[in-house]
Amino acid sequence: MAATLQAVRYFYITVKDQPGQAYKFLSTLSAADVNLLAFNIVPVGLEQTQLVVFPEESQTLLAAAQSRGLGISGPQHAFLIQGDDQLGALVQYHRLLAEANINVYASSGVTDGRGGFGYVLYVRSEDFDRARSALGI
Repeated sequence: MAATLQAVRYFYITVKDQPGQAYKFLSTLSAADVNLLAFNIVPVGLEQTQLVVFPEESQTLLAAAQSRGLGISGPQHAFLIQGDDQLGALVQYHRLLAEANINVYASSGVTDGRGGFGYVLYVRSEDFDRARSALGI
């Protein structure tokens, strides 16, 4: 399988940093049939955490958030890369962005233990359209 690259939207909710917050949020989304492409938790200061979701369908997430009174923020934009895990799998994407003078300000990736990987790549919102063009999507 060759790697696939897509522009994705993500949303977040800021919660008190305490046990069970991710469980409650993810349970709510699951009950509303919100399918996620990715999920991330990011600390914000000493007492708050952002739960970051990358829904397959933004409208499903937004409808669930509205009907359940969730204070969802977004959308923001990122890139999701999925493919075969091989040495240097991410080099070409970073090269293209570097050549276009676009800074990657955050990223997160994981291999699946079966030969595949997933990688989320973030650029500043003012660079997003140029990054999309540089990456050929």
